[in-house]
Amino acid sequence: MKILLTGVTGYIAQRLLPVLLENGHEVICCVRDINRFNKKNYSTSNLSVIEADFLNKESLRHIPNDIDVAYYLIHSMSTQSGDFENMEELCATNFKNRIEKTNAKQVIYLSGISNADELSKHLSSRKNVESVLSGSHFALTTLKAGIIVGSGSASFEIIRDLVEKLPFMITPRWLKTKCQPIAIRNVVEFLFGVIGKTETYNNSYDIGGPDILSYKEMLLRFANIRGLKRRIVIVPVMTPRISSYWLYFVTATSFALAKNLVNSMKIEVICKPNHLASLLGINLIDYDTSIKLAFDKIEHNQVLSSWKDAQTSEIINQGLSKYIEVPVNGCFKDIRSRKVDNSSRSLEKIWSIGGKNGWYYGNWLWEIRGFIDQLVGGVGMRRGRKSDTEIVSGDALDFWRVLLADKEKNRLLLYAEMKLPGEAWLEFRIDKNNILTQTATFRPLGLLGRLYWYSILPFHGLIFNGMINKIAEIKTS
Repeated sequence: MKILLTGVTGYIAQRLLPVLLENGHEVICCVRDINRFNKKNYSTSNLSVIEADFLNKESLRHIPNDIDVAYYLIHSMSTQSGDFENMEELCATNFKNRIEKTNAKQVIYLSGISNADELSKHLSSRKNVESVLSGSHFALTTLKAGIIVGSGSASFEIIRDLVEKLPFMITPRWLKTKCQPIAIRNVVEFLFGVIGKTETYNNSYDIGGPDILSYKEMLLRFANIRGLKRRIVIVPVMTPRISSYWLYFVTATSFALAKNLVNSMKIEVICKPNHLASLLGINLIDYDTSIKLAFDKIEHNQVLSSWKDAQTSEIINQGLSKYIEVPVNGCFKDIRSRKVDNSSRSLEKIWSIGGKNGWYYGNWLWEIRGFIDQLVGGVGMRRGRKSDTEIVSGDALDFWRVLLADKEKNRLLLYAEMKLPGEAWLEFRIDKNNILTQTATFRPLGLLGRLYWYSILPFHGLIFNGMINKIAEIKTS
């Protein structure tokens, strides 16, 4: 079949794409920024990539008419600006209007479980999108999931942050809320399994694992699997706003996402019974096993996608290409060069920078800078990196975003997503003469930006000098 896949740089679609290709389907990937998709990872002629922004209906003309199935996997809950409900409705409307003009017989939509009488803004928006997509020339199959557990998933990483960072937790009362978590493997099986299944046309199904657990039980069972002793005390006085700040400062969520998550976590997300798993021959994975499977992927450095990479930011909204040309005029620069004896080894160190590997020198200073950024509403240093050794354009890397990762040209270019009175780039290059050049560029915004640059000059001299020496493997006295 010829399949249109949206949300390709998101967590779910990156897991689904390899399955579609392995089963011989021709896949057209819709991406808002083609620079964020690395086609080289897929050695097949059955894959094509087009740029399409579903907020802009004019950009959808590139979608081919001869598609058979389309996946709607677009989500805007973590947006930092604007009203995500209106954004989601507009995206769904533009998608529907364009798909109606194609040959598509089926649209498959992944939503959230919405069985409660009173819904959060997030779940209400998801339900509204289903209404927008319904009643069209194509058949709609809706799958509704709650907590998705897998390496790199938002739920897994938030639980992991809480359990591994806090031996004792004073928590809000929504930790008593019941939910029905589902393994990412099962989600992908459901998404793939319903393709062309006429029994599922114009039907909606809740999908969940075999366990119904409270969030407190999920945290404690996670701790048990990791061999950690944790104590949780639930108090009734923690308001939604305080809960949001609690999640924001302890985990890698943005405040906007934390706020929406808290509002959703107050509502039970338990599946209505259905026969879909039996129809598709899917064996549901229990919660404990899904946690163990996730850590198996992490330990083997095989995390295919991470929710952190998909977090909405200004740079993602406007496209990587807008920032990839590092400015020259009106900028401050810190340029340092070293001769390297082994360019391959130095390149590997560049490709492994950040995350748990650190920044090679003055890591405590990087952590302080990250904490300050977090205090003023920035991303901080909490995002880490998806893989310890591999990096691609669009990846989140601590408080940087990867603009360019080109091993053939020995070049890595990062853009700062921290809160700054200006814009910052960090670039590493190794030329054919084995000269490593490390360049920090800052374009200040007004007087405050200039004061900021001069105030941190002493730290630059320490950090950047030590960092390049470590990468070049030069011993300092």
